[in-house]
Amino acid sequence: MEQNNHYIPIESVPMIPRELSWLSFNGRVLQEAADKRNPAIERLRFLGIYSNNMDEFFRVRVADVKRRILLKKYQADSDEDAEQLLQDIQQKVIEQGEQFTQIYKDIQLEMRKHNIELIDHTRMSEPQIEWVRNFFRNEVKRHISPIILSNEETRLARSLEDNTTYLMVEMLGQSKPEYAIVEVPTQELSRFVELPLNLNTRKKNGHYRRQVMLLDDILLLCLADLFSGFFEFEHIQGFSLKMTRDAEYNISDTLDQSLLDKMSKGIRQRLKSEPVRLVYDKDMPEAMLKVLGKQLGTSSMDSLIPGGRYRNFKDFISFPNMGHHSMEFAPLPPLPSPEFEQHTTAFDAIRSSDIMLHYPYHDFGYFTEFIRQASFDPKVSTIKLTMYRVAKHSRVISSLVDAVRNGKKVIVVVELKARFDEENNINWSRKMTEAGIHVVFGLTTLKIHSKLCLINRTERGKMVRYAHIGTGNFNEKTARIYTDMSLFTCHPALTTEVEQVFEFIEYSYRAYQFQHLIVSPTWSRPRLIQLIQREISFVTTGRKAEIILKVNNLVDKEIIALLYQASQAGVKIRMIIRGMCSLVPGIPGLSHNIKVISVLDRFLEHSRVYVFHNGGDTDVYISSADWMTRNIDHRVEVGVPIYDLRIKQQILDIIQIQLKDNVKGRHLDANQSNAYVKRGNRRNIRSQQQTYEYLAKLQPDIVKDT
Repeated sequence: MEQNNHYIPIESVPMIPRELSWLSFNGRVLQEAADKRNPAIERLRFLGIYSNNMDEFFRVRVADVKRRILLKKYQADSDEDAEQLLQDIQQKVIEQGEQFTQIYKDIQLEMRKHNIELIDHTRMSEPQIEWVRNFFRNEVKRHISPIILSNEETRLARSLEDNTTYLMVEMLGQSKPEYAIVEVPTQELSRFVELPLNLNTRKKNGHYRRQVMLLDDILLLCLADLFSGFFEFEHIQGFSLKMTRDAEYNISDTLDQSLLDKMSKGIRQRLKSEPVRLVYDKDMPEAMLKVLGKQLGTSSMDSLIPGGRYRNFKDFISFPNMGHHSMEFAPLPPLPSPEFEQHTTAFDAIRSSDIMLHYPYHDFGYFTEFIRQASFDPKVSTIKLTMYRVAKHSRVISSLVDAVRNGKKVIVVVELKARFDEENNINWSRKMTEAGIHVVFGLTTLKIHSKLCLINRTERGKMVRYAHIGTGNFNEKTARIYTDMSLFTCHPALTTEVEQVFEFIEYSYRAYQFQHLIVSPTWSRPRLIQLIQREISFVTTGRKAEIILKVNNLVDKEIIALLYQASQAGVKIRMIIRGMCSLVPGIPGLSHNIKVISVLDRFLEHSRVYVFHNGGDTDVYISSADWMTRNIDHRVEVGVPIYDLRIKQQILDIIQIQLKDNVKGRHLDANQSNAYVKRGNRRNIRSQQQTYEYLAKLQPDIVKDT
């Protein structure tokens, strides 16, 4: 038993800045792109994921740092370290950008071995050039309207759209240079254009090499065709650029606008908000860069970042595989659920026992079938659901509309402020309202992030509640690539409290008590503190104490301080953190009992699990909440205890598999080095593959030869 348990003043808690920790996470994504154990096309797609992540990072995190710098001018107690933090961010981004460029070159070489080649406009045969110019004239040119910078009415900073790829064009002749901006029309056309095979005479092993051009290079090849007849020039060239804007926006408090109208206005405001990053081709001539800086009014705080010749690599997330199937991850067919399969209806299955589904290993179709059956079941009277992010073509919402047609009461709590999904949610809100669904926008000051569905059903003259409580969104698309957990239950104590959560969202002024669920904002922090302190009390009396935590992010300062105290007391703490981790593990005398790993692989780890040893009577929770201040204090989140012993053991087994991952697991340390977990003389354990195999073995009569 350790006795070195000292109170740590909150202002003295060692913390890794969350922005730098986030960049460390995106560095792990780069590691996946660099990992030659991954198929070549998947490596390319990881570069797309990295790029998409970086866009969001600048729109949200860097924009926030810049606002903190601006506040220094007006608030004496503002963050003194923000300027240094911005410098550290910029340095790290440039370092990762250099790694990105080298990895992209390596992947290109690997793809050539598989007879797929990304070519640019400088390496083409005459027949290919002729074909591309015809393609430009017939398919591309009609989508392009250049912005001419010599026009005095042009306001470039307000004209450029967020995260859109542009070319800055320079036309040189006998008079002064002319400059223009051309948008690469990826909204109308595919970014990737495959050239006809018969234009490629180069063969390897008797096969044609598949050659692909980016739409950017087609424009670069055809710039003269675009501007000839309007400008006189002897030389024309173009270089890529992309602007990223602040993702925050103000929502007015005026009472004469509906929330939908305010949100719509807020999204339009975001499109014109302040730039926080300009990424440009590092080969852009200095004169062009000066013209661009003058047009945009860039300041010393703006992130001007030189990069490779291409922007918006996020499109590479959907890069098509035109080669052998081995260039992609082998498919893992979704597993059936024995509990659902052996019953006629979803309600019979849930009434028989609690059911846990693990996505994407299990089929999300069981949830959509649950809602579909409820939509016409004559015993069902009410369906309630929270909506944070749903698919653009949602079977869930289609079934809810069908339920209204069948005379059922349907209530959907929509979070309009789900970042970057606001427009989709606004559109769905209007459609659902028109269909007769009662749409609730919840609390204006709190995001509704919980993943709840509640169905009221009359059975033998009594009302029985059926609930879904999960870690992920009701989204058919993300359920195929995010790892999440979904609990289906009719446990009266749990479903009663789920009903109370819905009531709290509509009537937050009423008093509520939650004995089972961990509910943010009011009830979550004291409950988490109590659970951690309980483990400290066990160890101080000589008993085993242990905490296992799996979340996406750990950045809340008060909780981190308490975890340090638990470590000092001797509580063994193991954590699986996908993204940001501000806690510093391994500090002697402080966090020496804390070990943190991160698992990054083909699926995005998204589930949240809290495990407390509780003197041997282990408590296991799944939750929608990360351990961030926003999730604990400023959102509606729900965690649920797992009472079914069989399901509890499943979760504990899966967590142990992840803790032993020595293929895709990385140690998180004070240096943020992202070192892979060493295998030693142990067999390879790749936790996502291992989890699939573990779940498959639980149903041998249904799953064959998985």
